[in-house]
Amino acid sequence: MSVRDVLSPFSAWKNLFRDPVCIPDPLNDRPGAERYRGFHQNDMEKCIGCGTCEAICQNAAIDMVAVDDISAKQGDSGLRPKIDYGRCCWCALCVDVCMTGSLSMSNEYKWVETDPDKFRFIPGVDKKYWDEAELGYQRESRNMIPAERVDMPELKPQERIDSYAEIVKGYDIAAARLEADRCVSCGLCIATCPTHMSIPDYIKAVRDGDYERGVKLLYETNPFSEVCGRVCTHRCETSCAARNEGDPIAIRWLKRHIIEQVPTEKIRTIIGDPAPATGKKVAIIGAGPAGLTAAFDLARKGHQVTVYEAQAAAGGMTRYGIPEYRLPYAALDNDISVITSMGVEIEYNTRIGKDISMQTLQQENDAVLLAVGLQLGRSTRIPGSDHPQVKKAVDLLRQIAAGDEIEVPKTLLVIGGGNVAMDIARSMARLQKQQYGEINITLTALEDFAHFLADPEEVKESLEEGINILDSRGPQSCEIDADNKLVGLKTWKVLSIFDEEHRFAPRYDESDEQIHKAEMIIEAIGQMMDADVLGDALTEQLEWQRGRIQVTADGRTSEKWLWSAGDCVRGPDVVTAVADGHRVAASIDAVINPVTHSPEGE
Repeated sequence: MSVRDVLSPFSAWKNLFRDPVCIPDPLNDRPGAERYRGFHQNDMEKCIGCGTCEAICQNAAIDMVAVDDISAKQGDSGLRPKIDYGRCCWCALCVDVCMTGSLSMSNEYKWVETDPDKFRFIPGVDKKYWDEAELGYQRESRNMIPAERVDMPELKPQERIDSYAEIVKGYDIAAARLEADRCVSCGLCIATCPTHMSIPDYIKAVRDGDYERGVKLLYETNPFSEVCGRVCTHRCETSCAARNEGDPIAIRWLKRHIIEQVPTEKIRTIIGDPAPATGKKVAIIGAGPAGLTAAFDLARKGHQVTVYEAQAAAGGMTRYGIPEYRLPYAALDNDISVITSMGVEIEYNTRIGKDISMQTLQQENDAVLLAVGLQLGRSTRIPGSDHPQVKKAVDLLRQIAAGDEIEVPKTLLVIGGGNVAMDIARSMARLQKQQYGEINITLTALEDFAHFLADPEEVKESLEEGINILDSRGPQSCEIDADNKLVGLKTWKVLSIFDEEHRFAPRYDESDEQIHKAEMIIEAIGQMMDADVLGDALTEQLEWQRGRIQVTADGRTSEKWLWSAGDCVRGPDVVTAVADGHRVAASIDAVINPVTHSPEGE
């Protein structure tokens, strides 16, 4: 042993008075590093139960489970992640992909239990002492998913105002795949979609480039996919997990992209032939989305379906109420051609109640479905609203779609803040531009801009096209001069629209009065059904609720032979009408062909 070896222990005494580099109380105080990946935390206020954490976990350590006192709602599945620490490897991928940033990991790593089942718990629900820990691993400020959606090519305002050419051009394959890559397949969108389309699956088909599979998925729930790819109200996007930190996935546009990649004649091959004929006959009144969806389903079941349409072409309000720059007739006709290829017959220019009675339809068919749209416009009923130059938006949109020649004034005012109001204002703007070379259209709405009923893109595009939009203005009278000439509209400032019980009861500031000059006023404040199709006797026999036919959950009216669906029951919305058509078709099939629904027939 050397002298150094003897003296070396004493050399440590020089560190006696230095600050310790170890933990003073190692038995009770051993914190993890600031970003240590310890036990999980979950903020219940942020979590939406999207299940992205479960999907990313390679060890199957996370299960989405139902939790007491947390119910499903739009944009929230009601489920919460349950962690199994027998499987977890603390990789933190679940934290990295969390769509809301609710999931994190504390820097606590000490947890002693004798019961192994305790190590399977629901963070944020099963309370733990580290729940309020501020240190630990959290996701970086930005999610790994791109926040902004891929831009959709569209015409510039100066290019589109001169024609009815379609504004939105559609994704190409490269753009569609980039947008599809943003989807994490959480499935929250499915519950919100009225037809419950297999949205994550068809978006995956876009990623895979398997468009035939995509078409098959679309037609399982929506025979109007080309229409809905353009004008669907896309409620699914309001539930998209991606919207919590950026733009929702462009679900509507991806649906359109799929259907545009496959020729219409190929679609017929993909969805297959109808079932053998059953000998049952069904009459459907109205060739809109609800009626034709029901016709599609019933024809595929083998039933003989005849659709009676009062107009010269099919589509209902999608053709006669939506301008061609939003929904080209060719796209609508593609969807209709697939439906008629199933053997559905459409009798055009046939008005029920005039050309054929409801009683005749009842006698000649096993079931009858009433699926008419809301063809009549509502009136404000303000003084002067009965003047010949006060028009209804639905009437003018129908005339424009039919190619009829209509009067185009130099100054025009539209009353309303919904999509129909925007549609007629923009349609008339195009006609004004063609005839006069300039646009002079004012639109007044009861709502303020933050609460407009119209889609935000409709409002944006209307402003871009030169429509003068005035919010919070309530119509009081149509101004008429001594010569009975319409000269404008008087409005007051709107203070509120609904009372404390949310009943429609507008209040105005009468001191804030304006006169808006106009040679024509168009009312676009709502629509209603034309009940003449029913006849007086049937109208009396049916049960009604607030001006609409009362039906059961599956669309059956109080008259057992008659079903009703679509706008006349649910209100105007294309995808809701499609969902209604499916529901009613299933009900009709169950009644007229019960053998296929009995245990023996299954």
